[in-house]
Amino acid sequence: RPGLALCAGCGGRIQDPFLLRVSPDLEWHVACLKCAECGQPLDETCTCFLRDGKAYCKRDYSRLFGIKCAQCRAAFSSSDLVMRARDHVYHLECFRCAACGRQLLPGDQFCLRERDLLCRADHGPPPDGAAGRGPRSP
Repeated sequence: RPGLALCAGCGGRIQDPFLLRVSPDLEWHVACLKCAECGQPLDETCTCFLRDGKAYCKRDYSRLFGIKCAQCRAAFSSSDLVMRARDHVYHLECFRCAACGRQLLPGDQFCLRERDLLCRADHGPPPDGAAGRGPRSP
């Protein structure tokens, strides 16, 4: 179909003998397919990610749109182990009590208050009715 396709990058007709097809309906001049953030050429040798009609290299796509740690705000790599609390995701080393700094481990009881993680010692006893039936102090 060279000569009939329109380049998603520059909008011009693709009359070149080669074109790059990124998704079923987006075609590019070889020279036009570049990362929208850093300008790296995106060809058949590297991974290309699309968002809102723009192409990105893997590094920039992860940095801009990937899930970030709720504590340090850094992106995750594919090999990172994570901890989750409600809709927040943390690096293992960032999953710490905001009051005492103790690292929270799988199985530890904790409380999430707004964005702060608190270990059991620092968040105090559970609210009335949430714990077992014991004597109440005045």
